[in-house]
Amino acid sequence: MPTWKELKNDLDLSQEELNAIELEKDLIRTMIHIREEKGLTQSQLAEMCNVKQPIIARMESSVHSPQIDSLLRILTPLGYTLQIVPMEKR
Repeated sequence: MPTWKELKNDLDLSQEELNAIELEKDLIRTMIHIREEKGLTQSQLAEMCNVKQPIIARMESSVHSPQIDSLLRILTPLGYTLQIVPMEKR
């Protein structure tokens, strides 16, 4: 099985596409961190958000790109929201 670096090189992604992937990965890592920090299992979070546990699992494993409404449905019961802020210059 190829590594992400190998696959990424084979896909010949633009910098914008790579940035979008990194942003999504950061968002998912943050969601997992918040869930774990609150001591919640995926099942407990799913119950709080009125979604099925596999939705949380798929989101956390990056099987599907999360939709904004799904993110808000999960973040709101955790006490978080999404905010648009300028990206830092690199």
